[in-house]
Amino acid sequence: MRFFIYSRKSVFTGKGESIENQIEICRQYISTIENSSAAEIAVYEDEGYSGKNTDRPEFQKMLADIRANKPDYVVCYRLDRISRNVSDFSSLIEEFNDRGISFVCVKEEFDTSKPMGKAMMYIASVFAQLERETLAERVRDNMMMLARTGRWLGGATPTGFASEQAQEVVMDGRVIRSCRLKPVPSEIATVKTMFDQMLELRSVSGVSKYLIHNGIKNRAGKFYSLLGIKEILQNPVYCVADQDAFAYFTGRRADVCFSLADCSDKLGLTSYNKRDYRKSGAPRQPVDRWTIAVGKHRGIVNGAKWVTVQSIIADNKPDGVRPAVMHNEYSLLSGLVYCDKCGNRMFAKRRQNRNGRFDYICGNKLRGGLEVCSCANLNGRQADDLACECLLQYANETSGVFKMLDRLKRDSAGKSRENPLDTVQARIRKCGEETDRLVDTLSLGSLSPVLIQRVNARVLELDKEIEDLTAQRIRLQETAESFTDKELQTDRTAGALSNLKNNFASLSVHEKRVLIKLLTQKIVWDGQDLHIFLYGG
Repeated sequence: MRFFIYSRKSVFTGKGESIENQIEICRQYISTIENSSAAEIAVYEDEGYSGKNTDRPEFQKMLADIRANKPDYVVCYRLDRISRNVSDFSSLIEEFNDRGISFVCVKEEFDTSKPMGKAMMYIASVFAQLERETLAERVRDNMMMLARTGRWLGGATPTGFASEQAQEVVMDGRVIRSCRLKPVPSEIATVKTMFDQMLELRSVSGVSKYLIHNGIKNRAGKFYSLLGIKEILQNPVYCVADQDAFAYFTGRRADVCFSLADCSDKLGLTSYNKRDYRKSGAPRQPVDRWTIAVGKHRGIVNGAKWVTVQSIIADNKPDGVRPAVMHNEYSLLSGLVYCDKCGNRMFAKRRQNRNGRFDYICGNKLRGGLEVCSCANLNGRQADDLACECLLQYANETSGVFKMLDRLKRDSAGKSRENPLDTVQARIRKCGEETDRLVDTLSLGSLSPVLIQRVNARVLELDKEIEDLTAQRIRLQETAESFTDKELQTDRTAGALSNLKNNFASLSVHEKRVLIKLLTQKIVWDGQDLHIFLYGG
């Protein structure tokens, strides 16, 4: 007999059943099963993984092994070790049943080889998910309540502060532990400099240049990035909880947890729910989703200054009308060329007192000068002419790109001829017809219970096959559409390239730039030579 044991624990602690204890309890249970003395046992352990989903390395390995080498039993210590999600659990049990695998939970004494055990297991999984969701909701509510009191809730401390543990005694005499922000004088001076320079220079890049020229670096000993500076300038933790701050956040419908009478000219603000951590990349949420409270730390800049900086940042946002730095009407390669020395992008900058002349300059050099990157500037006109010359080579039908396009067309045509979609459609149709015949058979009143059971089982098998075939058909349709799109794109590209010589002069800067982006793998300037790598070249 073959047994798979699965064990899981969210975090390593000295409390609860350890991974080792779970495995030992499962082994003891297996020893009580008849004919298990010579059992083959495989153990799968996930330490530090939640049961909210099945995205766990050892769990996924166990599933792969189940499909490759079917065990007789899958044994776990407790039901929620497998999953706290009802949907995941249900599909897992169905797969076990389809493969003839018995699933056993030792503590709850559930065994899916028995009808009552299977029913009870589904019920228990519902309560396991309910427990997880209730716990998560309770944690969110508690965090929100603490945020409204102005406590620091942990995490990476903002520049200018360190986190320290404090004790507070509440009214009923209970002593609760909490954290508060402790000022770091050297970093606070940097933050004040950022705000002052932003008011003077009115741009994040201007602040960045000032910090670089004055050798001001972050905790890691590196120069502040533009994004890092912007994050600091937009963080309410530096703003004094005065009337200007109160008016700003109430005017934007934030959840402001203090009244006008509670405003302070010393204490700073704390904020909660600024980002949506349920989404990829934790995007910044609009201000009306924030919770703002008076903190326990001293503010660094007054509300009027902080609000003014927010207005400057908002005014500097691209609005679709003003072009961004890398997009202008005089250069082709701005933002497309990379500096070989530091790997940063190069941007176009006009020369002073020179008619229409410009250079491409490394972004790091633009921000911090030669101290950051010493790569020589690239003559803009010469670089653009060289790029155009390379593009016009594509108009030659003996060039590598035309051969590549022809190969793509042949590949697409070959794959479109091999059309498995018709086979899948035919199989779906046959399954549907067989199902209809079986349903008609069930309508006859003279069938024995055994035959009815067999017909029902076959109908279920056909339903499952139709479901799988339908999913396969959707995938094949998407693939067929992508082949069609590729063929169209290939034909259009070939047509555009064929007419490139005749039409190139009439193209706008934007259109030429799009062509360059489509047809070049990368463009690199090493200080002496410009390297243009073309697709199919």
